[in-house]
Amino acid sequence: MTTTSEIQATDSAHYMHPFTDHKGLAGKGARIITKADGIHIWDSENKKIFDAMSGLWCVNVGYGRQELVDAATKQMQELPYYNSFFQTTNVPAVKLAERIVGLAGDNFSHVFFSSSGSESNDTNIRMVRHYWATLGQPERKVIISRNNAYHGSTMAGASLGGMSGMHAQGGLPIPDIVHIEQPYHYGLAPTKDKDAFGLEAAGWLEAKILEIGADKVAAFIGEPVQGAGGVIIPPKTYWPEIQRICDKYGILLICDEVICGFGRLGKWFGSELLGAKPDLMTFAKGVTSGYLPLGGVVIGKRVADVLINQGGEFNHGYTYSGHPVACAVALANIDIIESEGLVDKVLKETGPYLAERYAELANHPLVGGAETCGLVAGFALMKDKVNHIPFDESLEVGMICRNHSFANGLIMRAVGDRMIIAPPLCITKAQIDEMMVLITETLDATLADVTKNGWMHDDAPKVAYS
Repeated sequence: MTTTSEIQATDSAHYMHPFTDHKGLAGKGARIITKADGIHIWDSENKKIFDAMSGLWCVNVGYGRQELVDAATKQMQELPYYNSFFQTTNVPAVKLAERIVGLAGDNFSHVFFSSSGSESNDTNIRMVRHYWATLGQPERKVIISRNNAYHGSTMAGASLGGMSGMHAQGGLPIPDIVHIEQPYHYGLAPTKDKDAFGLEAAGWLEAKILEIGADKVAAFIGEPVQGAGGVIIPPKTYWPEIQRICDKYGILLICDEVICGFGRLGKWFGSELLGAKPDLMTFAKGVTSGYLPLGGVVIGKRVADVLINQGGEFNHGYTYSGHPVACAVALANIDIIESEGLVDKVLKETGPYLAERYAELANHPLVGGAETCGLVAGFALMKDKVNHIPFDESLEVGMICRNHSFANGLIMRAVGDRMIIAPPLCITKAQIDEMMVLITETLDATLADVTKNGWMHDDAPKVAYS
């Protein structure tokens, strides 16, 4: 099993991939990634690819960091594994919990560890319902989320998420999880004042609370910026109003920071940037830069005080909660982020520079609604952006663009016809320039295809771009 075709054949025969049409994949063969360094990966044909998605939103410090390899090796030699059951702990888990609480701020006191964001959001459901039951309000079970949100792919995580394709498989959502519309200004109300729309979108939460009854609602969950939903960046008025509504009705606020946490938006956690003060924060991905699986929930004092002092035994946990090797790598990863000033760099240097360069894409005939927040960015591929007419979804223009992107040596993700990026936090201005050249070349190739196929709006004005 040494050639690309041999590996692809074995892959097709035995490896079931996540979120994949396996019959379709078998027809062309999987892309085989063999090595990585910095912000680049290489495939089995030795093609160098610019990874503008940080793996899966997670390789914040870049590939090939020997410090993280050394941290894992050292911990494996000392204590490769022990569980956190039976009134037992380990030093890396204790140190990491203290470190994360320190980064999260004065509102927080504890951390519950898992191995992924999905597991962490399952934990959130258990935790908030146990919280209200402990307070003598077991009827407060309903958790409100948003359409097009992504909170993992377990039964509970996928239920919290608002993606119809996931709900169509497996009888989801599970009971007592409901959804409101997402705050997608460009897609839902592009002609409306953005700040006014932000207040209106937040108001959908209050309307849902009143519809259900505040005495039945346990929590609201949301990503500061919706990631897998297509990088949906809410208006600046949205999160402060969400916070006001949660406070008004006394419901818990959960911020899913799996993507936005650990520096991606220019703060350690995205909620700080966007004006929310959550009771619980979900984390994973960037906590280890993806080098090892680790996730968890940062627990606010309001919740922790009840669960610890009144709740008795919390009948929940995982074999790998507080895994010593994963926690050791996370500590080393946070060391790198701090020593290289990556969070501040995103806020003051690379984030603003990406925003400046990304805004230039507005001149391209295909691009609508291009916007950024820190080091996440997205735009919509539009048939007629002047008249706000999207392509027919069945044409899968986003996939055409993604295929051109890979052919160009660039990983840019397609979510329907939205193209999104989330490059490593270690990216430089020069590398942003390199990435923008590749994005423009990809858009030009896509435009040539859709024009050749006759899919562009005939009456669309000709828009000059460079």
